[in-house]
Amino acid sequence: MKMRLLNLIKRAAAALLFAPAVAMAAGAALHLDKAPVSTDPAALQHGAKLFVNYCLNCHSASFTRYNQLQEIGLSEQAIRDNLMFTGERVGDLMKIAMRPVESKVWFGAAPPDLTLVARQRASEFGSGADWLYTYLRQFYRDPARPTGWNNVVFENVGMPHVFWQLQGEQVAAVTENADGSKKVELSLAKPGLLAPAEYDKAVADLVSFLVWMGEPVAEKRKTIGAVVLIFLAGLFVLSYALKKNYWKDIH
Repeated sequence: MKMRLLNLIKRAAAALLFAPAVAMAAGAALHLDKAPVSTDPAALQHGAKLFVNYCLNCHSASFTRYNQLQEIGLSEQAIRDNLMFTGERVGDLMKIAMRPVESKVWFGAAPPDLTLVARQRASEFGSGADWLYTYLRQFYRDPARPTGWNNVVFENVGMPHVFWQLQGEQVAAVTENADGSKKVELSLAKPGLLAPAEYDKAVADLVSFLVWMGEPVAEKRKTIGAVVLIFLAGLFVLSYALKKNYWKDIH
């Protein structure tokens, strides 16, 4: 019994000893740019177009159906004409033909499903939208990587920069700080089809679509929540008035 108690004390002491180090590691958070997330139908539709044309080749969105895009203002015919290219039905899930086993061989890891990626990153970094917005703008040329690309936010990522024609090619200048950490500064070496501000807007629209896809009913949920709170506030006022009237002869 004494030995068991002694072991527990040792473990507690070790936890207290390493707690400051854990706190310091957690404090050195990655800097993320604020994502201008929009619920405007035009922004979401542009994001859906970018997603289908650039992301859906490797990444599936297997919890979303094509016809759900009607909720962001697209007609069924517009979905068929502009977002479906391989004979899918409008009620099909947004899946891809590439099999995970093959993609793992080609990329080193199977590309993840992106339906809930914004919510997943939010659980890890506090804001999934900010992480995605920063990540998609921080690719740079790296000849040492198999794809020729690297990323400041996700170092040694297996994903190539699929938007390089839009953004252009960035190069990195790496400097080492006094504490041994590295600072990476990016500069645009070759312009892309879009100006930097235009590319940032395109990424913001894509991120807005990914956020919407993770919870399509978010705006409806917020509206219902506000109505419920207003109803409860009114009910509380009426209930309090009834209580005062009921007990007025006693108090």
